[in-house]
Amino acid sequence: MYRRWAFWRRVQYVLGVLVFFLALSSAVYMLFLQRDPTCFDRVQNGDERGVDCGGACRLVCAGDVEAPVIQWSRAFPISKGVYNVVGYLENRNRTVGTKKLEYTFTLVDEAGATIVEKKGTTFLPPDSVYPIFEGRVMTGNRIPARTLLTLSPVAEWEVFEHARDQFVVSASSLTGADSKPRLEASVTNTLIKDERDVEVVATIFNAEGTALTASRTVVPLFEGRLEKKVVFTWPEPIAKTLRSCEVPTDVIMAIDLSGSMNNDGGTPPEPVTSALRAAASFVSRLNIRDQAGVVTFATQASLVRSLISDKDSVGTSITALTIDPKDETGSTNIGDAIIFATREFASPRHNSDARKVLIVFTDGKATGPDVNPEGYALDAVEKAKEAGIEIFSIGLGQDLNQTFLTQLASQDTQRFVAPDTAALDAIYRTISTAICEAGPAVIDIIPKVIGGLNDNQY
Repeated sequence: MYRRWAFWRRVQYVLGVLVFFLALSSAVYMLFLQRDPTCFDRVQNGDERGVDCGGACRLVCAGDVEAPVIQWSRAFPISKGVYNVVGYLENRNRTVGTKKLEYTFTLVDEAGATIVEKKGTTFLPPDSVYPIFEGRVMTGNRIPARTLLTLSPVAEWEVFEHARDQFVVSASSLTGADSKPRLEASVTNTLIKDERDVEVVATIFNAEGTALTASRTVVPLFEGRLEKKVVFTWPEPIAKTLRSCEVPTDVIMAIDLSGSMNNDGGTPPEPVTSALRAAASFVSRLNIRDQAGVVTFATQASLVRSLISDKDSVGTSITALTIDPKDETGSTNIGDAIIFATREFASPRHNSDARKVLIVFTDGKATGPDVNPEGYALDAVEKAKEAGIEIFSIGLGQDLNQTFLTQLASQDTQRFVAPDTAALDAIYRTISTAICEAGPAVIDIIPKVIGGLNDNQY
């Protein structure tokens, strides 16, 4: 009996010691080791929907987010072998964005071979369309045919307090389109909060919604409740790129007055009379901000009217032109006509906001001034194109060198053949449409800022 009682007493002692140490361990754990669930413990606990995401955590679980949609991507030439590359992304998540979005632009040629890859990281605010911009991408002598944009999976999605409507663009003005393009916009930060390193991208679209060119600027500090002038520039003229009638045009008519333009006879002589009437009618349809000038050519070329905004007087000058009897048996000097026009476009009379368009009208072949008149003319054409002049060629009649007419024009679609003078008016109307598209250009200016992240959520 005594041994049984002693045994149970030892058991009670042992249990007491165990309970004491268990209580002591619990107290130590409670005081020093226990931690409340957090969004940084790499464990799914608390009200989290995933590991350190969802619930009260700042990070949003990937399964709760809609992936960004690539709307388009394109490379815009800004100088020879240099491109600005832009892609538009749509983030359909109303309050969720990311600080780190990794992307790759791949420029490929016509054969599908890669020219260059450009990798980068950007941020993506919520609830709108935002651009990704890579400036001055070098391609050497190769011309991109397509621009591919790929996105890496986003590692961390986060909740933003505000988004696109933080900045409001109230006005914009484009100047110097044919010299030193400068786009100035008024942008307002609508919130009290200052923002740093605000990236602003300007993209210009035509009336059909096709992107034509883009530029970017970064505002180091954009104070709250403040309006700022934000400026975008381009290193090369963009007047040829923008077909909108909002961009004015300087047009020079280069008109053939060689002896063959009297070959149909009559009083007044034909086909010159009808040809001049069609050219004057084209000039009369130019817009109010456009200018026009006239160069004539036969054996010699001459600047008849310098660039001027008074289109009525230019039209009158055109219809008053006559063929010099000395040129009845002379040559057709197209090369000098192009040289004269190029010089006039380089004069102070050219509007730096306007595109430069030269229309060369002839009823024959280049036959002067030297032993290789076509080569002489094409050399002048090359210099004119280098100066940013867009050339349309019109051939009248049957005895034409179609290859030469095509080489004169800036593009094959800018070469026209009129079997007779009755076709000229339709050709000039087609050129009017090619120069000046119906509908305004759309200038899309998008500020993008990483600010606005709700850092109070954990």
